[in-house]
Amino acid sequence: MWQLKPLLLLIAVLLGALACTVAGDGGMPLVIPITKDADTLLYSVSAPVAENDQITNHLVLDLSGPIIWSTCPDGYVALGCTSPACMQAHRFHPPNCPQTGYGRPDADNPRRCKCTAHPYNPVTGDTASDDMTEFTTSVNATDGWNPIYTVSFMVSTSCAPESLLTGLPWNNVGVVGLASSALALPAQIADTQKVPNKFALCLPSAVSNGVAIFGGGPLFLLPPGTPDLFATLAGDTPLRKHGKSTGYYISADKGIAVNQIQVPLDGYGAAPLLIALSSTIPYTALRSDVYRAFITAFDQATSEMARIKPETPPFELCYNSTQLRQMRMGYAVPQIDLMLEGGKNWTLFGGNTMARVNDNTACLAFVEMREENKQYGYGGGPKEAPAVVIGGFQMENNLLVFDVENQRLGFSSLLYAKHTTCSNFNFLKFPMPA
Repeated sequence: MWQLKPLLLLIAVLLGALACTVAGDGGMPLVIPITKDADTLLYSVSAPVAENDQITNHLVLDLSGPIIWSTCPDGYVALGCTSPACMQAHRFHPPNCPQTGYGRPDADNPRRCKCTAHPYNPVTGDTASDDMTEFTTSVNATDGWNPIYTVSFMVSTSCAPESLLTGLPWNNVGVVGLASSALALPAQIADTQKVPNKFALCLPSAVSNGVAIFGGGPLFLLPPGTPDLFATLAGDTPLRKHGKSTGYYISADKGIAVNQIQVPLDGYGAAPLLIALSSTIPYTALRSDVYRAFITAFDQATSEMARIKPETPPFELCYNSTQLRQMRMGYAVPQIDLMLEGGKNWTLFGGNTMARVNDNTACLAFVEMREENKQYGYGGGPKEAPAVVIGGFQMENNLLVFDVENQRLGFSSLLYAKHTTCSNFNFLKFPMPA
């Protein structure tokens, strides 16, 4: 009977690949590794340039970014002002960026209008105006287990000056937007590959790779036997809009709970709470009115735990980690629940709530939102900012599935419960049998 095992495995692989193809109406999902920069705590992807396989662009992931932008090489060709991509680029204007029309005269052809876009640095809040262009990139298709072959396709991007790279990792040349817009990477992949406009994001917590899959599932992580994680996420939580932002928002209809006790919130901070998701801030930020009540609740729930004074900025509550028990889900501290619209709780355990700052100190990794910080809201002021902005640390080793077409979010909570992590996708290429 042992001879049947390779055949059964081959049939399973082929059926999985066929399912991907049918679900995408002819295309297959694409997979991209994600890396974390130890200095900036930002997450990046690598995009090889198909015209020159010696060049690989490293780009920061931005869940709120509506476009892809990077510094451009000499000799690029700007898109015209009447191109569809130019029309789409001008549907979004970053904060403090004035309307300047669709473009400017082409120096080589005064009768031609070159399309101008407005790239935005999500770290510094700075903007620029530069040409829209196109280039060909190469990404691996996947059957959910491994990369299987390389796909090359055109992407519309904005050029940007090198001055806009401030605050990004040293080897990054731009930003790849993942937001709900026609020029973000998920929509461009859906359009060119004929796959659903949905993507899975699994951010790593260390130097090893995380994974992003565009166009649907399945998704299998090591060890062998782990179920298809994509299929287990039903997308119970509606995605919401917030002003002119193209980012992703959810609503905590019943607010926040610490140690399964609802945090009392009064006045403007009362539930429902609008929650944003951001891959470009390291730790979850709470608006001042919500933050104070939350910190008080967590302080009371951990009153018997040994504290470390003074605290380590930017954190307010720090603990003696040598006296905290280590469990499968991280430090044994009170769980935090975001009680969401649709009835599901996003539960945060110690692995996503406590940041280890040195050998004997772990701090509650939530910070107070500052009004002057350009990363929050679009226009400033407390009423423009969401109540909570979930940062990268809280999303690490959680699988998030963004169904952009149906405006739904699915999430796994901490993958440690399934004995796996976001770094357990097998990026060893495994070609499909002929």
